[in-house]
Amino acid sequence: MKFYFPDSQDQISPGYDFINDEYPYHRVRQRDDLYAHQAVSPAPYDGILVSKAIVDGTVNGAGKYAGKYTTGQRDRLYRDGVSHFFGLPDTMRSLGDCGAFNYIDQEYPPYSIDEVLDFYYKCGFDSGISIDHVIFGYKPDLPEKDADPAWVKRREISLDLAEKFIKAVTSRNKLMPEGKKRLEPVGAAQGWSPDSYADSVSRLQEMGYKRIALGGMVPLKTPEIIACLERISDVRQDGVEFHLLGITRVDSMERFVKFHVTSFDSTSAFRQAFMDERNNYHTADRSYMAIRVPQVDGNLALKRLILAGVVSQSEAIKAERECLKLLRRYDTDDGVEVQEVMDALRAYQSLLGDAKKLKKVEKYEATLVDRPWKHCPCDLCRKYKIEMVIFRGTERNKRRGFHNMTVLEAKMRKLPLT
Repeated sequence: MKFYFPDSQDQISPGYDFINDEYPYHRVRQRDDLYAHQAVSPAPYDGILVSKAIVDGTVNGAGKYAGKYTTGQRDRLYRDGVSHFFGLPDTMRSLGDCGAFNYIDQEYPPYSIDEVLDFYYKCGFDSGISIDHVIFGYKPDLPEKDADPAWVKRREISLDLAEKFIKAVTSRNKLMPEGKKRLEPVGAAQGWSPDSYADSVSRLQEMGYKRIALGGMVPLKTPEIIACLERISDVRQDGVEFHLLGITRVDSMERFVKFHVTSFDSTSAFRQAFMDERNNYHTADRSYMAIRVPQVDGNLALKRLILAGVVSQSEAIKAERECLKLLRRYDTDDGVEVQEVMDALRAYQSLLGDAKKLKKVEKYEATLVDRPWKHCPCDLCRKYKIEMVIFRGTERNKRRGFHNMTVLEAKMRKLPLT
């Protein structure tokens, strides 16, 4: 089972100063900053997925989506290719897609076949997914004649574009000079039920696809995904493999493998580091809540209170510094007890006047008592210690996200058939 990490230009600065919360003055992001596969060893994924929408932007229902890349970054990716741009090792694969979530509100995908192929070929991807249109709905027993016409149309759009896509890839691959990398076409299957997914897979196989990406399954519960895979297995041809778009579900991977799922992609483990309310720091056995120490000059709620005269800026800065000082002393066993740290965290959080967040401070005690960063073998935890469980700014939060992916990689490695 291969894990692809979707790129969103998530990097860390190895020279970041955690004591003063400052970047080195000579830092150049593209030159100096590191992706997860460069920051930890072994690499926490087998490949990287890059969406055209992230690189080039698109137009959605709300207007222009600018993407995550600067003009300079985009130009370098097209010029240098995906392997060089990301510093990928030879063993790591690259997969391109269109980023259908970014044009979900449009009636028709905004890219032409040629535009997508230019992206895939110029950037030198190993594999590329056909243009698709996401269906957000699941009715397991709904026949096509009773389905929402918009769902039916989106599935037909995806299949029509897939047919044109594989023909165009076949033509371009034949024109590639001897020794040049040829693109592996991956067909995108959409549906709203096991039968509709199976029909999409059947038609993609008829077109010649040997690898098929199953899209639109992120909102589905695991039994629903299994039901779709079981039905798909009835029509699967020998040699055809499946990729799950946006799905992790480590506990179910052994079952997925039985249905010839050989790869998946997800940002879940990474994003939980800073998007989840409580499961921020992962271990093999459980998850912990990261300890929030807001930056006085970076927390909007606190800045508003200071500007309104409700909170003294000097008092807030003093409380912030006290929390960080005690956390670091606690980490080095410098005579600081858990309750002393907890009292400081409560005092700082109380300045914000948010009773709900103040109550959450009690969850930090388990993180402090267990000290999970002390037992973690990953490169980042060994180097940055307690900073890894402090919820504060992108550099700490992304490092914790990278750590979470190392935990995911270790779990995947222990599974049979991977």
